[in-house]
Amino acid sequence: MSKKKKITIGGNINPQGSPARTVIITQPQRFFLDMQKYMSGIRGAENVDFTNRVRLYDMYEDILIDGHLSSVRDKRIASARNIRIEFRRNGKPDEEINVMLRSPWFFHFIEDLVDSVFWGFSLFQFYRDKSGWINYELIPRKNVDPVRGLILHRQGEITGTPWTDFRDVLFVGKPRALGKLANAAPYVIFKRNDMADWAQFCEIFGMPIREYTYDAEDEEARLQILDDMNEQGAAACFIHPKGSELKLLESAGKSGSSDLYDKLYERCNNEISKIFLGNTLTTEASERGTQSLGTVQEKGEKKINESDRQLILNVLNYDMTDIFESMGYNTRGGEFVYVEPKETNITVIADVITKMRNAGTPVSDDTFYELTGIPKPENYDLLKAEQQEKRNAVVPDKKDTPDSKTAQRKEEKWKDLNDSQTESKNYLTRFYNHIRRFFVRAPKNGALRW
Repeated sequence: MSKKKKITIGGNINPQGSPARTVIITQPQRFFLDMQKYMSGIRGAENVDFTNRVRLYDMYEDILIDGHLSSVRDKRIASARNIRIEFRRNGKPDEEINVMLRSPWFFHFIEDLVDSVFWGFSLFQFYRDKSGWINYELIPRKNVDPVRGLILHRQGEITGTPWTDFRDVLFVGKPRALGKLANAAPYVIFKRNDMADWAQFCEIFGMPIREYTYDAEDEEARLQILDDMNEQGAAACFIHPKGSELKLLESAGKSGSSDLYDKLYERCNNEISKIFLGNTLTTEASERGTQSLGTVQEKGEKKINESDRQLILNVLNYDMTDIFESMGYNTRGGEFVYVEPKETNITVIADVITKMRNAGTPVSDDTFYELTGIPKPENYDLLKAEQQEKRNAVVPDKKDTPDSKTAQRKEEKWKDLNDSQTESKNYLTRFYNHIRRFFVRAPKNGALRW
């Protein structure tokens, strides 16, 4: 059976002459979030027979407005995009495919691939656009039943079309996975409620309270005070007649209550950072954080980034080979790999090469130019010859160098000292022999008998 062509996506209004919509999209319902609605969305998505993720994914769209959540998400996506991918066959880059990997569609494709970790899955359909470039459609997740493998005409329906009926379709993720956003949603909900209470607290206790008094019998004065009050902003105001008593009782723990709101806000942000990045110190500073602890947590975050990159390579090398073949790109006998960037520190490289040359290890000038990235002069050979001539011209005679003269003086000094010591030894030897000849040697058998 021939497979259907392109999946068309649009709203309820279909322009005249356009093909019938495969998928009718509906705007997300943004509502006041609380834990009851969160649990309702989770239960609907986890339904065994007829999973319904509409409410859950509407909530995902809503919480992604949160600044901290969107920033840690963007950080993971940026880490996956920053290392260039290329296709190699027999160890050599294939430029025909690598041009495709540098195109805009592939840049956006990496984002949607990493999003499959956050949402639970992603469903793509690839096609060639009018200019001949590869492009793709991300099928709206609310119109996909990943458990039964169906594309739903409208969100929330229990029947649909199997996505295997369409050509060049790619599913990434797990059918029943709810994604990292399910873990982060409760903390975003707590943050919003905390911010609402904090804002109300600041409005009540952070603004000065105005007091108006009027004569109880003067109704016009009371009405005039009400008009003045409405024109002077939303700060708290008390109006009472003269003769009545007004006491303002302030909360004794205002500063403590404010700190409590702040700590809850910070704790929710920390938990979101742990869910997406595995740490907190690479996004925000901590009073108890140290450089060594930050380094350890950064290594953990790099492991997560490497996992995202490996996911991308697995999809390209194992799941998309047939799609590339159908698009006219030959991927047989090759593989997609990451091109690790060279971290060049010119100062360190120059220091290492200098030490190697001083130690007698030959290092070519071409190696220096290649490692440092400094362009090699076009008249390199001529400049090299001129430098060699200058070095030969300024080489001093070893006999006239200060070092040679110093060594000669030391040698002469030691020679004079040795001669003096030798002469002293000879003088002592002669004196000792003269004394021995003056005295007569005693007989061996004792004293003479006179």
